Amino acid sequence: MPSQPAPSYPVGEPANARRRYEVTEADLPLACPLPEMTLWNSHPRIYLPIVDDGGTTVCPYCGAEYVLKHAET
Repeated sequence: MPSQPAPSYPVGEPANARRRYEVTEADLPLACPLPEMTLWNSHPRIYLPIVDDGGTTVCPYCGAEYVLKHAET
């Protein structure tokens, strides 16, 4: 049986390793996965109602928690 080539990505690492993200109003509308996240092995894009949820929300697909950080005045 031929050996399999080594994967070009970290084995055992979740696609989006961080579980808590601070976002600002500039990031709205909020969608998970975020643009800077690896997409090839992530879930479908979903828009999250962070403002309606009191400034925090959790993605139902990956469990990532998002916290809305208000701008300093």
